[in-house]
Amino acid sequence: MQTIVELKLDLPSNLSKDEVQTLLAIKLYETERVSLGQAAKLAGYSKRAFIEILGRHKVPVFNYPPDELREELGL
Repeated sequence: MQTIVELKLDLPSNLSKDEVQTLLAIKLYETERVSLGQAAKLAGYSKRAFIEILGRHKVPVFNYPPDELREELGL
């Protein structure tokens, strides 16, 4: 069961609610606090669109350490 929490923030005029939601979702995904699907939903995007946003923010979709990636690829 998922608990919903509401958060009220006074944002500077140069930030929109949508931008803050997206940035929060990116950071939560990047720090492995939420899944890709959860982050996309939080940001209000499809998974595909959110993956593109992650790319623009230089956040990898797959987080493999180099040695683990070599092992997976059989190198």
